[in-house]
Amino acid sequence: MLQRMPRDHPTTAPPPRHQRADGAFELRFGPGGALRHLFQQAPLRVLFPSPEPGEPPLAAVVNCAGGLAGGDALRQEVRLEAGARATVSTAAAEKVYRSLGPETRVATRLSLGPGARLEWMPQETILFDGARLERRLRADLAEGATLLAAETLVFGRAARNERMRSGALLDAWRVVGPDGLLWADALALPDDPGEALAAPFGFAGAEALGTLLLAGAGAEAGRDLLRAMGAAAPGGATLPRPGLLLARWLGSASAVRASVGTAIVALRAGLLDLAPRLPRLWTT
Repeated sequence: MLQRMPRDHPTTAPPPRHQRADGAFELRFGPGGALRHLFQQAPLRVLFPSPEPGEPPLAAVVNCAGGLAGGDALRQEVRLEAGARATVSTAAAEKVYRSLGPETRVATRLSLGPGARLEWMPQETILFDGARLERRLRADLAEGATLLAAETLVFGRAARNERMRSGALLDAWRVVGPDGLLWADALALPDDPGEALAAPFGFAGAEALGTLLLAGAGAEAGRDLLRAMGAAAPGGATLPRPGLLLARWLGSASAVRASVGTAIVALRAGLLDLAPRLPRLWTT
């Protein structure tokens, strides 16, 4: 016999909980390119393509999920022992999709022992319209260490003429040396970033922002190298303090990528005694 369902019985199921990614990797290199430690947690994977002759060991970070959504979290850690050399990049640009509310969080920790040298140069991070990203990078440098770091943000999908008009961004850097804090900076875009990105005395409608930092010996010579090179996008290079070079570019996504790449090549050849070329991952 059928029974009538009580009126107060819920007739709709609660909204489904979306699966969130919680990825991580840890790398530690010793002198001579020795890989001392590797930990990886999906969706992050680290591959090790054979480096070109004369190049330091190359680590390629891969996001097997193909992109990041709101609520995803990544933890990235690279440690170099005394005298170690390494280059860390990504296999492709990272995509941050439109969020349904929560932020995508990316935390990066770089630790360089005495005399170590690290190139941290992931390819672009593309922020879809509606993306919400909180990204924090901290680098700790021991005496005589050198860090060359470059990251690029693209505000929307340039190939589709999409601009980032909603969403939010917090991108914070912190660099610490043997005697304490060397540099701290944070870029914050509000929940309605379209106005800030279009402001004539702000981003002036630029599609992308490129940032390059060199901490270590040779920063002063590096500034002169960058000021002398021809850049595809408007930008500038400065010395916030002795031993620290900061350069930034604003413009179209393709021009900013070209400018960052040209700067990396110039600094590698002029200061790091490396071949004047980008990592293979940037060109394949």
